Amino acid sequence: MTAQRDFVPDVRTLTIANKPVQPAGEQWEVVNPATEQVIATVGGASPDQVDQAVRAARDAFGGWAALSGQERSAAIHRLADALEARTDQLLASIVNEVGTPVSLAEGMQVKLGLMHLRWQADAAKKDRTVHLGGFDQPVPTMSDVTHYPVGVVAAITGYNYPLNLAIFKFGAALAAGCTVVLLPSPRTPLTTLFFGDVAREAGLPDGVFNVIIGGADVGQKLSSHPGVDKVSFTGSDVVGAKIMEQAAANLSGVTLELGGKSANIVLPGCQVEDFAVEMHLRWSRNGGQGCAALARLLVHESLYDRFLEAGAAAFDQMKVGDPWDPETNIGPMIRPDHRERVQGFIDGAANEGGKVLLSVEKPVPDKGYFINPVLLGGLPHTARAVQQEIFGPVAVVLPFSDTDEAIRLANDTAYGLAANVWSPDLDEGRRVAEQLRAGTVWINGGGAMRPDAPFGGSGRSGVGRELGEWGIHEYLEPRHIQWRV
Repeated sequence: MTAQRDFVPDVRTLTIANKPVQPAGEQWEVVNPATEQVIATVGGASPDQVDQAVRAARDAFGGWAALSGQERSAAIHRLADALEARTDQLLASIVNEVGTPVSLAEGMQVKLGLMHLRWQADAAKKDRTVHLGGFDQPVPTMSDVTHYPVGVVAAITGYNYPLNLAIFKFGAALAAGCTVVLLPSPRTPLTTLFFGDVAREAGLPDGVFNVIIGGADVGQKLSSHPGVDKVSFTGSDVVGAKIMEQAAANLSGVTLELGGKSANIVLPGCQVEDFAVEMHLRWSRNGGQGCAALARLLVHESLYDRFLEAGAAAFDQMKVGDPWDPETNIGPMIRPDHRERVQGFIDGAANEGGKVLLSVEKPVPDKGYFINPVLLGGLPHTARAVQQEIFGPVAVVLPFSDTDEAIRLANDTAYGLAANVWSPDLDEGRRVAEQLRAGTVWINGGGAMRPDAPFGGSGRSGVGRELGEWGIHEYLEPRHIQWRV
């Protein structure tokens, strides 16, 4: 554990055309958010190096797309093998760079991503031809629909899950026959640079997988680059709108996985004592820095007091602090400005009639960008903390009088990413789920993020889907082939 605690990847080179390239752009410091210590200084790509990476991906595209699905599958599996052999180093890098507690990071940050990459590797072998059959107007014909890869993909990821978010994008793109330029958040570049080094060792063909880093200027140049055919981005809705505008200059397609303000509905008749603790431990994990955090709690008025009483035990179980402590389950915010933003939601709630109903009372550590989890109540549904994504360990709870009101409140948001329904009756849970404007709806807690199921949302939660067949089709174009018979 000591060796892992001190591990920081030493890779500082970009990966372009399967070669290490010294960055020629601006430099910045990378900070461990749990200790406030500078753990690395990195250099970003210059504008010319962005061009080089896109050109390398373009040059490699024809050969990669021409490979059989079996050949692409084998190559992606080799990449997964190389990553899996470095599980301990990836885990340490993520804990030290993101601040995710080690108690959660191995499963949520590493193993989950590798499971998805294996699924995508197998999916590369699938024949997606659709046989439409005959059509007799004006003459008899037959038709098939085949698919061809979009081309060069710019994959731009958020800071909170640097490995998973990258895999969700490039795994599907590579499986579809596309080539990739990967750009991580400048807040967490180290894991991705290390990842590029591992990919070089895995022996992917030159230019198929490229890694660059940089700030907003590099992101803008990449997303607006005429050599990019598709931009896939995970981050805030504000930045997502800018990405969409930049890509529009070249009519490049976009897949945007953005924010959420996901409802967690507790229907009448539930035994809240069975799951109240689970609800709180779920929205607060990774410090609440998750786009699908179920942090808008809608509880039937008959259960409201029982729910608060039962949920108090969760805050006793929350330990905020050193992410390398196996007992810690709440890590830091990524940067001090983000901690201040989250605290602003808590402080501002009082101005709209809200108050803190439950919270962790122990003081946070002196060092690190920590904030204690809180549950806010007494707010109108129009309040800022109810309507805006906080991206921190803060939840809001609101009572409702009947199920129709719960559905209305759940849908009364600009977002449409995820939701959960707690119901003593599965049929009633399904009925409510079918009326929710959300890309993913769990019932009674659901389960793990399946690699074969779509993930994404509507409204300000984004455009398109990741994962499963839906995610792979984001990187494929349909081709109608018709012939006379």
